Amino acid sequence: MSVTKSTEGPQGAVAIKLDLMSPPESAKKLENKDSTFLDESPSESPGSKKTKGITGFQALVHLVKGNMGTGILGLPLAVKNAGILMGPLSLLVMGFIACHCMHILVKCAQRFCKRLNKPFMDYGDTVMHGLEANPSAWLRNHAHWGRHIVSFFLIVTQLGFCCVYIVFLADNLKQVVEAVNSTTNNCHSNETVILTPTMDSRLYMLSFLPFLVLLVLIRNLRILTIFSMLANISMLVSLVIITQYITQEIPDPSRLPLVASWKTYPLFFGTAIFSFESIGVVLPLENKMKDARHFPAILSLGMSIITALYIGIGALGYLRFGDDIKASITLNLPNCWLYQSVKLLYVAGILCTYALQFYVPAEIIIPFSISRVSTRWALPLDLSIRIAMVCLTCLLAILIPRLDLVLALVGSVSSSALALIIPPLLEVTTFYSEGMSPLTIFKDALISILGFVGFVVGTYQALDELLKSGDSLPFSNSTTFIQ
Repeated sequence: MSVTKSTEGPQGAVAIKLDLMSPPESAKKLENKDSTFLDESPSESPGSKKTKGITGFQALVHLVKGNMGTGILGLPLAVKNAGILMGPLSLLVMGFIACHCMHILVKCAQRFCKRLNKPFMDYGDTVMHGLEANPSAWLRNHAHWGRHIVSFFLIVTQLGFCCVYIVFLADNLKQVVEAVNSTTNNCHSNETVILTPTMDSRLYMLSFLPFLVLLVLIRNLRILTIFSMLANISMLVSLVIITQYITQEIPDPSRLPLVASWKTYPLFFGTAIFSFESIGVVLPLENKMKDARHFPAILSLGMSIITALYIGIGALGYLRFGDDIKASITLNLPNCWLYQSVKLLYVAGILCTYALQFYVPAEIIIPFSISRVSTRWALPLDLSIRIAMVCLTCLLAILIPRLDLVLALVGSVSSSALALIIPPLLEVTTFYSEGMSPLTIFKDALISILGFVGFVVGTYQALDELLKSGDSLPFSNSTTFIQ
């Protein structure tokens, strides 16, 4: 999943994020503390009529923007790992399956909202009530673990995003600094760029740490949404410029393999599912709509647009740069000030986005922790946990400084569980007692099995690649490139 921010307005952006992630204790705290900020709180009484909400177009914008993060920049390399034919076809299939799983989640949540007379239900609530509706007594008795499992994967996913951001920041800033003495105003030069030696990329990661610590110490949601707006603008401008560049001078595609080696396909799976991970934003969006009856159509349209964008960027990026494609397509841009500014814009956008992604695991972990200490220790513990979590993400990024492998690992471990494994199983537990056709059960089992296979094989392949490249990690982020 990418950043779940709004291009329409900051309030909706944070509301979506909080509704998605907060466990019961945190949700209650947020509803009490920020009731004036979350103007469309899900805590309204079941019988009240919704007088405010977002339109279908606004929901569509939220959904599309929620997928536009660093994942899309890694898709050209993902297509290389699958093949110029197999990659786009696989993205199409994965987009269809991801959309179907989102529809499943919405359908199950709607069923429990009607059954329990609740206005809104998040991902964790839906899974918990799905287990309570299961015929198995053991699953019913342990239904609360459903919420814990979802919260765990959400924490892993969001902290994984933060690790990806740190690697991305270091890679792109390192390349800009290395090439600064050779940067010109001519974006069409064919001269070889001689890079200036600079410090290791891991030192760049450490240099970002003080700024990241200051960002996550901001606990005011209104201030965070200012960073959200800045990130939206900078990333949108960057994507437009990147797209217009890769559509120029595409070489002969016949030299590219239609299907890549099966050994690299798991890395494609991890990166692709990392990019498609936006299932958590679906239920909050549905709850925010003025007329939720139109949401299934909005969801299908939004996922169609997202899938088309992913296929376009992934295929065109690989066609443009071929085997020279890097972990992030920004690292392939020419050495002129226009495209160097694109990298700096994206760096600024990702830096601003870090605090918003970090806010999610913080609101799951911190309320649980401070509830176990006295009031006088609540604030020191809060700040200490924030600093420790930032240092943890920076440490993990330093240990795994290859952006492509971080993307694949996070996608395989957590995104596959949230997007592919859990929703089909949830449908079975929710509707099995009401009668399900064998074909539906087979379909759900097949999707979950495919997600689990991708989880195991993708994780294994990413870890294997990490071990193989362990001796060359200081050079794995080399930003040497030719114009």
